[in-house]
Amino acid sequence: MKHKNILRATLLAASLSLGFMAPAQADLKIGVVLSLTGPASGLGIPVNTGFELWPDTVGGEKVTFVTLDDGSDPARAQKNVQRLISEDKVDVIIGSSTTTPAIAMGEAAAEGETVQLAASPAEFPPGKGTWTFRLPQSTAVMAGGVIDHMKKHGVKNFAFIGYSDAYGESWLKDLTALAKEAGIEITTAERYARADTSVTAQAIKAIATNPDAILIVASGSGAAMPHTTVVDRGFKGKIYQTHSAASRDLIRLGGKAVEGSFVVSGLAVLPEELPDSHPSKKIATDFVKAYEEKFGAGSRNQFAAHAYDAYLILDKVVPVAKEKGQPGTKEFRVALKEALENYGSIPITQGVITYTKDDHFGLDKQAQMMLTVKDGAFAAAD
Repeated sequence: MKHKNILRATLLAASLSLGFMAPAQADLKIGVVLSLTGPASGLGIPVNTGFELWPDTVGGEKVTFVTLDDGSDPARAQKNVQRLISEDKVDVIIGSSTTTPAIAMGEAAAEGETVQLAASPAEFPPGKGTWTFRLPQSTAVMAGGVIDHMKKHGVKNFAFIGYSDAYGESWLKDLTALAKEAGIEITTAERYARADTSVTAQAIKAIATNPDAILIVASGSGAAMPHTTVVDRGFKGKIYQTHSAASRDLIRLGGKAVEGSFVVSGLAVLPEELPDSHPSKKIATDFVKAYEEKFGAGSRNQFAAHAYDAYLILDKVVPVAKEKGQPGTKEFRVALKEALENYGSIPITQGVITYTKDDHFGLDKQAQMMLTVKDGAFAAAD
């Protein structure tokens, strides 16, 4: 898919050949690294579409994008960031759409002292990832929504089937603590790789523990396979999915097997169900309307919303950073980090985000909602 901002850059280059009416480059340069190919492309591609709704300027500055594909590979993602910083001289980096590549990017972003807006809930060891700010909700926020729903509906225990990578491990860590507090037991934790084509063994082991529910921790189209497998193996209990599965791919590929399941989600999947008093309702519904006008009815997804939220955030903080430096300078990059940490609350499609020096996630439980699959579509869950 060609990005409209790549077209802008092409047109700008053409205008330079005609004279000296335009500057050598756009005032604000943004590097984008996403998993546009590989096993995680089901996340990267929809994130990329979210940039289509950006206006021509951010915080009063013209924008150009340099978009690179990490191929769902952490090493490639890290090299992309190093190139964006050293060669393209970008002012800010957005990505990746996948957790493990995003973590690798965070290391390079910190070394290059350039802000990274991660489109995945990347988590770092203490003292690491200091230049990384997340656009999605933390796993702790979303895991809390799952545990709350389980407790409300009498689930006493559940089995875990999830990715054997940073995303899966982050979920298991937060679930273990929250489930213990709620008095809910995890009967088993079964893992599999993103590229695996079968999870039959994991499904059999999970079902054998006789759980009240099964939680699947996967993303995009990859979330459907374990779901259909446990249903095909005769599991009759509740099945939960994480926010990385909150897309039409789950319903399209899962079919009847996903009917009645539960998906904890960001707000942009079904903002119509938010109370009118919610500060994100109008922003999210306006985004959904504009997105579906461009890409078709039912195309809405929270991954594209993350890209649009990056615009909403930068539009607020770029003018603040410009008070200390101009785009293209180290002073601006440092000031942008400071502005993000000190600006205060910013309503976005997914909630109200409030970054601080100690919190680079910034979203609370008001940024999640529980959905169910009903008649081939998402609906608000009880």
